[in-house]
Amino acid sequence: MDELLGILLPYVGRICGPVAQQDGADAAQEALIAVFRNIRQLKTPAALFGWARAIAVREAVKIAKQRQKLVPAEWEDLPTPDDLQLASDIADVMRRLAPEHRAVLTLRHVDGLNEQEVAEVLALPVGTVRSRLFRARRSFRNVWE
Repeated sequence: MDELLGILLPYVGRICGPVAQQDGADAAQEALIAVFRNIRQLKTPAALFGWARAIAVREAVKIAKQRQKLVPAEWEDLPTPDDLQLASDIADVMRRLAPEHRAVLTLRHVDGLNEQEVAEVLALPVGTVRSRLFRARRSFRNVWE
């Protein structure tokens, strides 16, 4: 169990952070609890990372929505690229997006999943993912300007 936790913790944390923002650690913790509670439902060990990713995204969106209802989210710094100002600007724009939009943008553009894979992770139809991506990109551009 310790070995599995050591493997999954950084992976789940990397997924939850951009979506749940400052509550990323809480989302990762909830996701890992869900993974360990339901590990017997995993039918093939090779599917572990995809299965854990789906749980992590769902938990991160859920926690981000709860937080959004309570207090406007404050963005913690992204892992910084060479241009610190650009990272700060991107973080500010992401902070203003809905959790669902942050989730599809992160899975598509940070994790590099295609639309079908994003749909599988989020348990949504591909058409819904496409429309969310369209709206998320449009929202990102509008805020960016």
